[in-house]
Amino acid sequence: MAKSVVGPVKEKLIHEEVAPEYWEQACRELMKQDRILKKLIPKYGSGFLVTRGDAFNTLARAIVGQQISVAAAQSVWNRVLTASKKKVNPKNILALSVEELRAAGLSGRKVEYIRDLADHFDSGRLHASQWKGMDDEGVIKELSDIRGIGRWTAEMFLIFNLVRPNILPLDDVGLIKAISLNYFSGEPVSRHEAREVAANWAPWRTVATWYMWRSIDPIPVEY
Repeated sequence: MAKSVVGPVKEKLIHEEVAPEYWEQACRELMKQDRILKKLIPKYGSGFLVTRGDAFNTLARAIVGQQISVAAAQSVWNRVLTASKKKVNPKNILALSVEELRAAGLSGRKVEYIRDLADHFDSGRLHASQWKGMDDEGVIKELSDIRGIGRWTAEMFLIFNLVRPNILPLDDVGLIKAISLNYFSGEPVSRHEAREVAANWAPWRTVATWYMWRSIDPIPVEY
């Protein structure tokens, strides 16, 4: 961007974070419908769901984050970012050797997954331009055909890239932990019990999930 008097203003507007259009309505309705969220939403009400990445970045970060904590995932991602010259895209990932990706902190399995993901994008085998018009289950089905992308990773994509309002990732460790702490005094929670709690959140289960995550880690999760 050319330097000018209005340049910084334009840049600020371009990068300004905007809440999903449904966010305020969802928060109001969730506070009416759920006694726990009635307390949590005002406590963490200053933020909202944000995505800064493109489709490939979102999926790559989700693969990195599989089965590890948010903090550990961020640490590994930072090293992947450095290894790929500050730009994580299919070509840069494919240009890295297995050893370089392992050195960034990825397991052997995750190296296979992220390289397969990069190959899917690089070869044009995915219908990424159509995802916005597809329903949730349709996107999940297509993404699940990629190695290493199961339902949880596809749901993270629906939340953090397509910003779908009603996703409930029951395979997410953080969500189950938060439901346990907030609704069951820390006792173990089954998927069935978690689903029953979340029935009260529809049609805004994504928003409720985001606040559940905030309740155990005040720093917002991003992909």
